[in-house]
Amino acid sequence: MKPTLADLLNEFLGQMAPGRSGHTVRAYRSDLTQLLKSLSGPRANSLTTTAIRDWLRRRSLTPVTRARKLSAVKSFCKYLRQAGHIEHDPTHPLEAPIRRKPLPNDLTPEQAASLVEAAVGTTPLRDRAMLELLYGAGIRASELIGINIGDLDLQERRLKVMGKGSKQRFVAIGEPAAEAVAEYLSRERPTTESRALFVNSSGERLSTRTLQRVVARRRALAGLSSTVTPHSLRHSFATHMLSGGADLKTVQQLLGHENLATTQIYTHVSVERLREVVAKSHPRGGKRT
Repeated sequence: MKPTLADLLNEFLGQMAPGRSGHTVRAYRSDLTQLLKSLSGPRANSLTTTAIRDWLRRRSLTPVTRARKLSAVKSFCKYLRQAGHIEHDPTHPLEAPIRRKPLPNDLTPEQAASLVEAAVGTTPLRDRAMLELLYGAGIRASELIGINIGDLDLQERRLKVMGKGSKQRFVAIGEPAAEAVAEYLSRERPTTESRALFVNSSGERLSTRTLQRVVARRRALAGLSSTVTPHSLRHSFATHMLSGGADLKTVQQLLGHENLATTQIYTHVSVERLREVVAKSHPRGGKRT
């Protein structure tokens, strides 16, 4: 007598358990048990493409959840086929839903300015210089923390940063950022043998956690959302550059993106902003007050 799908599910989960976390095994068991309960029969021949598609469609699932459940079913069907319980994989025609990347959490130019200018407290010059560089050069938090004094050319307003994969690149910095860094170096940076540009009161290189706390304090002073992070300033740099007319390849180079497709998400942000302006300002834009 042929084994039931429930028996085969137990076999499948048993063989996958040694290499997977307990959480993953439990999630697979839950998803696949739900599927088996929806089928017309207990045998493998009831596991059809139509049955699986109907099961996924009957449930109100987000794209992420649907993709996860389909992944579990695909793994189960692959096991069944390799073990000789089914001849064809019924999940082959099924595709995971498109998982759209969320748009970056960027700031308006006014919000970015308020965040930078809110740099007050025990280290106001250092904090302002950091925020000016994050927004003015579009660098990552880790790149900012890794800057050494020798990487900075204030006269040429040029900065060497170490990006992902230990890849170096040069970025231009604006006059406000250059002035803020110069003021920090001359008036506030403690005397230390450290090569790091940004240091704490003990003269040691700052951590990314300290930078996060600086932004958290400044966003509170500026009345901004708790979702604003150091990376928000990098997002804002890219969005505002594109909105101001910069070409995509230039922004890609400044951000240090290996793939142009990674930079292209910021074009969507610009379009979203333009759509909002049209909706609010045009008599046929769609919004009414």
